[in-house]
Amino acid sequence: MSLLALTAAAALPATAWGVHAGWMVRRLRAARRDPLTGLWTRDAFTRQARRLLRNRHAVVVLADVDRFKQVNDTHGHAAGDALLAVTAARLAHAVGRSGVVGRLGGDEFAAVLVDRGGTAADQLAILGRILARPVDTAPDVHTSVSLGWVRRADHPDEDLSALLRRADEAMYAAKRAPVPVHRAALDRLLASVTGRRPGRRRTA
Repeated sequence: MSLLALTAAAALPATAWGVHAGWMVRRLRAARRDPLTGLWTRDAFTRQARRLLRNRHAVVVLADVDRFKQVNDTHGHAAGDALLAVTAARLAHAVGRSGVVGRLGGDEFAAVLVDRGGTAADQLAILGRILARPVDTAPDVHTSVSLGWVRRADHPDEDLSALLRRADEAMYAAKRAPVPVHRAALDRLLASVTGRRPGRRRTA
């Protein structure tokens, strides 16, 4: 057998392994993405969010689609899926490449963004209005998205789980508040609420 033939024969297993390795990488990446929205799954989001929380300017955000069950019951699950996909895309666009957004499950999303300019309150007020816009593919669906958030710098000793709980409390306080208060006092209301939400059991 010639040297060229031997070289070609030896290269075949390496080529096959390279193709297999590439396929495995693609599968792993896909497993970390939510199939409906394309956002990171909970585990993948958690890993990236923890890295971002090393920055004192980080802000943890929770978002929850209001009356989502009613949307599914009234307009069907296809409309609900479209609403979730558009909400995810709008969140991801607002957070940008410097942050991370994940779908925690159902109609609940989480994000960590870096707020170096101290404008998180204004950005999230605008985002709330953007998230309330109708979906092009489901124009009859009208709902809003409640946001809750907390600054990393205000709780430097707390981990991601604790900060998500604070953002969760803030989100549900905003959900219960009158709409004018919800829009006009995001900074004071959403970033400061730390009390326990009625009916919500804390986890360790």
